[in-house]
Amino acid sequence: MAVYYGCRHCNRTLGVVTEPVTHQDLGLNMLTEEEQRELVTVTDAGHLHVKVICEDCYGAYENNPQLYEWQHVIH
Repeated sequence: MAVYYGCRHCNRTLGVVTEPVTHQDLGLNMLTEEEQRELVTVTDAGHLHVKVICEDCYGAYENNPQLYEWQHVIH
């Protein structure tokens, strides 16, 4: 099982964890059930995909708070 981290706004891959880890090791147990449904998906092969935010998108949102009103900012 691998864990793939990607930006939920621009879809850029940010990192991959290939070492054996648990949800607790990754801190995913700290998410609510709703957050887990929204941010974590499991592929048929058993790999986890975790949606996070990259530094570029974070900066864009910090500098332009009106972007929070839009469903998709970067395509």
